[in-house]
Amino acid sequence: MSAFYKTIIISAQGGIARVTIDNDPVNVLSLQMMAELTSFLENVKDDETIKVVIFDSANPDFFIAHVDMTIAEDPKAFETLAAFALPGLNPFQTLSERVRRLPQVTIVQLEGVARGGGAEFVAAADMSFAAIGRGALGQPEALMGIVPGGAGTQYLRHRVGRNKALEILLGADLFDAQTAERYGWINRAIPADTIGAFVDNLAQNIAALPDGVIAAAKRVVPADDYGAGLESENTAWASLFTQPPAGQLLLGGLKRGAQTPEVERKIEVMLRELATELQ
Repeated sequence: MSAFYKTIIISAQGGIARVTIDNDPVNVLSLQMMAELTSFLENVKDDETIKVVIFDSANPDFFIAHVDMTIAEDPKAFETLAAFALPGLNPFQTLSERVRRLPQVTIVQLEGVARGGGAEFVAAADMSFAAIGRGALGQPEALMGIVPGGAGTQYLRHRVGRNKALEILLGADLFDAQTAERYGWINRAIPADTIGAFVDNLAQNIAALPDGVIAAAKRVVPADDYGAGLESENTAWASLFTQPPAGQLLLGGLKRGAQTPEVERKIEVMLRELATELQ
């Protein structure tokens, strides 16, 4: 738990580890953050003193904005990303699955926006709670000419059902906490002024359970096997990512201010306008 990181802050007490995302200005999921999260997840999975892992953000407006779009400009980025990948998974699916497969209980305390890879990260956790009026989720990849490539298609289908999953994926809008709760995307929408106390209390209650109970509960309520679905998702994502529209939309989005706080608050609007101009 004492490792030094630049994009995440780790603290641990009473069997609970807290991972605070801190990658200004909007917490993009950069190569650095992926490496640091991977390091933490690999270390904590064998730490029997940690019973619960909470993920939150130092930025009140953004949890994880989305995957760093500048990766598309770096010809060596995918060589670096390949080092993170587990067999049969792409690097983005790998990060989500590392979270989903942790033996500890994982909880997301969502008090800002999580889009794209950030929303996939939220869905990978065992439990997720969003602050009313602050927490929001979106899968805007369709507006960039692609589909989610970090396990989001599979998580959504399981959590909300096929019809709502297609609405989320193809409608590509931002969902507030209460709608996300109603759809089943998150566990609950919690008032913003009480979400911290709620998550802390839940984590403490779980961490205080007798030895063996957490492992038994996760064993009898097993994580689903998404192997075939993840392979299909990766094929679809990779085939679209290499097409001209995806590159034009990603790079065009960066030129229009993507990954700055002002534009990220309504990035769907900017991407729709850009797509219309490129047609």
